[in-house]
Amino acid sequence: MSSNRQKQMEERGNASSALRSGWTTGACAAAAAKSAFTRLRHGEFSDPVSICLPRGDEPFFPLCSELAGEGESPLWAEATIVKDAGDDPDVTHGAHVSARVDLLPAGSGLQFCAGEGVGRVTRPGLPIPVGEPAINPMPRKIIEQALRDVIGPDAPLDVKVTISIAGGAALALKTMNPRLGIVGGLSVLGTTGVVRPFSCASWIASIHRGVDVARASGIQHVLAATGATSEDALRQVYPDMAEHAYLDMGDFAGGLLKYLRAHPVPRLTLAGGPAKLLKLAQGAMDLHSARSQVDFKALSNFLTQRSAPAELAAQAAQANTVKQISDQAVELGYNLGDEIAESAKEASQKILRGAPVQVEVFVFDRQGKQLGSAPCRKEGV
Repeated sequence: MSSNRQKQMEERGNASSALRSGWTTGACAAAAAKSAFTRLRHGEFSDPVSICLPRGDEPFFPLCSELAGEGESPLWAEATIVKDAGDDPDVTHGAHVSARVDLLPAGSGLQFCAGEGVGRVTRPGLPIPVGEPAINPMPRKIIEQALRDVIGPDAPLDVKVTISIAGGAALALKTMNPRLGIVGGLSVLGTTGVVRPFSCASWIASIHRGVDVARASGIQHVLAATGATSEDALRQVYPDMAEHAYLDMGDFAGGLLKYLRAHPVPRLTLAGGPAKLLKLAQGAMDLHSARSQVDFKALSNFLTQRSAPAELAAQAAQANTVKQISDQAVELGYNLGDEIAESAKEASQKILRGAPVQVEVFVFDRQGKQLGSAPCRKEGV
């Protein structure tokens, strides 16, 4: 997922309940493969083509194009479907997803290949081994089931399925794939086959895979920011970190911290603006503006307990934005950034529940200027 997608999520807020669901890349690939295989076995493409998804959905997909090898009994066929992600701001919405099915000699089994626009795995830690096409396990199962719908559950399945996504290499640059070590294109994803608009689960799953890749690569220090500005600022603090040490956390601090609790990395650096990190400090795990808010009365008490100027504490109780208080704190010479960072660090450690993860926190303003920090606890302290 990209920062652009997060921005779209913020703009649309909680409207997802009224929005239209769509279909994953894996579902589109399965439908295209089934139609192509139907051409090879029964002489005609299925158009529209239906597939059965893991939770019982049975969508129909119209074909965009179809091709087949020469002769009445061709050895290969290819079908293409235009992906409809519904109202989700998926970078692959409208992409042309193609599946070419080649017949193979008996005993070859089912093989998967990456065509144009589909990446390959180059780092350990993902559910697909290094060197394999970036077609995740569940889409592979959905594709296999779609093919078996054509020939029956027990018939030998000796075919090669090549998945392509037109323009996928360029689209992949807008996703986490480069960080995860998926090169040359997109991943074929989807656990249910259905895209739910603005799904938190897909983003959190991407965070988890980022942790998996970092751990498998021996990374000892991961860095996570709430947005692009904070990440860019963090890169100035740590200019030599590997790209896959950075995690696209977005608003899902809880999703990251709870995963690290069970899959620890020795050191974690968190970065964000004062408002989002204050929400984390106050116990929020989802930092999106539509799903958590700053408690300004609690902020006022927080400031009083930390010997802030009385004027600042009084203003906080009536404030509308954290920026308002942050700006005033700067004018009064009070280091609110350090206090927020330290409190956010304490909240993060509570979520980690003693997991062996050293946490530090940086607070940046909207221009990337550092407002405060809370360093890692020294060993033995």
